[in-house]
Formats: sequence, C-alpha cells, structure tokens
Amino acid sequence: MLTLRNIKVWDTDEIIDLKVPTDGTLFEDGAEGGNGDVEIDATGLTLAPGFADPHVHFRDPGQTYKESMVSGCAAAASGGYTDVLIMPNTVPAMDGETIDDPEAPGAKEVLDSGYDTVIDYLQHYEAIHGVSLPVRYDLCVCASKGRAGREATELEHWRRYMPGVDDDSKDDAQLAHPVTAISDDGSAVTPEILDDVLKLARESGLCLIEHCEHHDTGAVNEGPVSRELGVPGIPEDTELKVVARDIAKARETGVHVHFQHVSTAISFDAIRAAKAEGLPITCETAPHYLALSDEALLKYGTLAKMNPPLRSEADRKATIAAIADGTVDLLATDHAPHTMEEKDLGFLEAPNGIIGLECAYGVCHAKLVDGGFISDKRLIELMSVEPMRLMGHEPTDVTALLDLETDASREPDAKRVLDLTRHGEADGIGLVVLDTAAEWTVDPEAFHSKARNTPFGGWRVTGRPMATIIGRNLAFSRL
Repeated sequence: MLTLRNIKVWDTDEIIDLKVPTDGTLFEDGAEGGNGDVEIDATGLTLAPGFADPHVHFRDPGQTYKESMVSGCAAAASGGYTDVLIMPNTVPAMDGETIDDPEAPGAKEVLDSGYDTVIDYLQHYEAIHGVSLPVRYDLCVCASKGRAGREATELEHWRRYMPGVDDDSKDDAQLAHPVTAISDDGSAVTPEILDDVLKLARESGLCLIEHCEHHDTGAVNEGPVSRELGVPGIPEDTELKVVARDIAKARETGVHVHFQHVSTAISFDAIRAAKAEGLPITCETAPHYLALSDEALLKYGTLAKMNPPLRSEADRKATIAAIADGTVDLLATDHAPHTMEEKDLGFLEAPNGIIGLECAYGVCHAKLVDGGFISDKRLIELMSVEPMRLMGHEPTDVTALLDLETDASREPDAKRVLDLTRHGEADGIGLVVLDTAAEWTVDPEAFHSKARNTPFGGWRVTGRPMATIIGRNLAFSRL
C-alpha cells in the first residue's frame, strides 16, 4: 500500500491523503511488483485525472520492431497517461474486414492468435500474449478499406465493436476496448469517399478524426528552411484546403469533425470562425508544433521531420495563441515510433513522425505554463479532461470520489482521505500524480518505448508525472 500525505487536488486545491495498492506496479527502473507499505510526504504534488491521448500509433500488429502494445502502453503510463486511442494504420489496417490473405504483411500475427480481424486481435491482446497492460485503450476504425482511400469501410463490419451495441453478448475485453472513432489517420479522407465516410459517422454516431493535410510532393515546410536544405517544400495551404473542405461538410451534415495536429495560423483562423458559427468542430495540436518551428530541421535533421511538417516561427506562435484563446480543444502527441535506422535515411526517404508520450507534459508545461500562456489547471484540462470527452469517456472527478467516502460525522476541517481500496466501482478511475515544479532532462535512452526518435532529447523541461493510477492500482511510479 502506498500512502501519499498532503497531496493537492488539481481543481479545488484541497489537501488530502491518498491510499493506493501497489501490486503489479511498473516502476521507473523497469522493476515490477509492490514495495510493501510506503508512506510519502506528497506536499507540493498534485492529484489530477489521468492524461488521455486520442492519437497514438503503437505499430501492433505488423511493425512491432518499432513499437508494440506492451512497450507503447508502458511509455504511456510513464508519461502519466491512463487512456489512449489506437490509430488504425496498423498492418493490416484496422478496418473491420476479415483477413483473407494469410501471406499479407502482419496477417500471420493476427491469424495465429485465433482471430481474423485486427479489431478482435487488439481487443483480446492481453489474453493472447499473457500480459497485463498498464493503460486503458480504445480503438479507432479506418474510414476506408485497407486505409487505401478508395472505398469506405462498411458499418456492419465494425458496428458491433462500438460501445452500447449488443453489450450483453460481449466479453470483458470487448467491453474494455471499444471502437470509439473513425479515421484514416496518416492520410486525409479522400474526396471520392468523403460523403460515404460522413454517412458512416452520422449513422454510427462516432466522431470523424481527420488527418487534415494532403500533399503529393514535398518533405518539409515550404519556406527559407526548405530552400536552405535543398528539400522540396510543402505549402501551408495543403492543411487549410482539407480544413475548409471538412468545415463545409460539417455545416452541411452536422457530423462532428475533429481535426488532428493542426499546425498553421490560417487553419486556426478557419477553425476559430467555424466554432464561432456553432459548427461541430474540434481540434488538437501536438507538443512539437507549439515547441518547434521548421528551423529545428537545421539542428535536429530528420528527428524533426513529420506530417504535417513543422511550420514557420509565425505559425508556432499562432499555435500557442490558439491554445491560449481556446481554439485548440486538446493536446495529443501523435506518438509515432520509428527506428533510428529509418530516420537516418535522409529528408526524402525518412518516415514522418516522432514519439512523444514520455515527455509531452514536461515540454508543454515548460512552453505553455512557464511561458505564462496558460495555467497548470488549463494544461490538465487540455491533456486529460478534453481528450477523455472526445473519446466518449468522463475524466475521473477526484472531489466526487472524496464525497463518496466522506463520513457525515467527520469534523468539518478534518483532512479527507481518498482510499482506493474502498471503492467497489473503481474500474473507471484514472489518476495521475504530478510534480508541476520538477525540473528534469529528457533522456530518450531511459524511455520505455522501443523508439528513440525525438528531437527533445537533452531538453531541460519542467513538470513531471510521478505516478499513474488505473482503477484501484498504482500502474506506474517514479515516486
């Protein structure tokens, strides 16, 4: 049992004690198990609802040399995340279709498990592999079959995986890992099937999560840096064109469209106007777009190559402004693991993307809170409250949990205790313990992810997740 004395509740500033079991805890050094009864003075630490990331790539099945569900979930727990949404660009793609070619890339992993769809495989991953994952996860289904952009997926092939659909006939794993969104992330939904995909979203009630960028040529942002590097550039309007197109469709259909990794001032302007109009539009940006501009390419090379690309310094400042004024609804990492050998291929051949789960809070806290743009509380809302709601879940209400335990005979000024062993319905609890003042150096070699592809290695940042709690148990700890 771990007891944290004098920890602060994030949104009320109430000082409480927290008791949480430690059986099965993953510790910072990689060790597992409990440490007996431990009591820690947690003065200065903050208890908040666990972070949620609706935009992660765990490369499982099909590319587990880059990441796996095991390493990806460990990275998430280390970063303070209790909930993630798995993007559908798995291999094979997570489209709800039965795998009919056993020789297709990644097919053997799925078929050998006794299942014939990627959704079933990921829902039952823990039982298949005999593991217990330290993070809860939902699944995102492809907008197009094979994520190829030519034909929309079929609702009847994946509707049964949605929450609230035939729940009485589902096993525990199916209930725990539902399909909660539609996306072709990695690519924008193609014009040829956009109407069909929006019909899927409308009929299913799911949100369309849109990779709002499309280009046929180019590798980095078009501008002075691309010209200095001698690398073909990607114009900023490649993002705006998709944003404007989908805003018009949201106006026409009423479908909720959520824009991923928005990176340009002109796109934020369009989204700001759409929200003022009352349209069902939400958006996210990522830590790298608020922390880095395309000038970082000159220092970090392909470790700063991503899609959409890092933009101009003016766009970076516009990103922070959009976070500060509420245009940005949430922060997501777009955690995209690759090997360093792949990243060493040069700007034209290296894959896009960086990992972010294990340093996102520190980078965002250093840039946004220490920078004076938002408060500690607002950063927690951006990384926890709003992402959970996008995924269709309610974040853990710490005060409500305390109220359930409060004894009517208790002295009014007595310190309250949140004892998680006493909560019978604890499955939905997700909490993170934060040291908002901690200064630390990002060390990719200490990451739990298999990957090391980040430009943030060596950065000095502030604010660190110290423990992650799932249900009644301490899932991860560096206390």
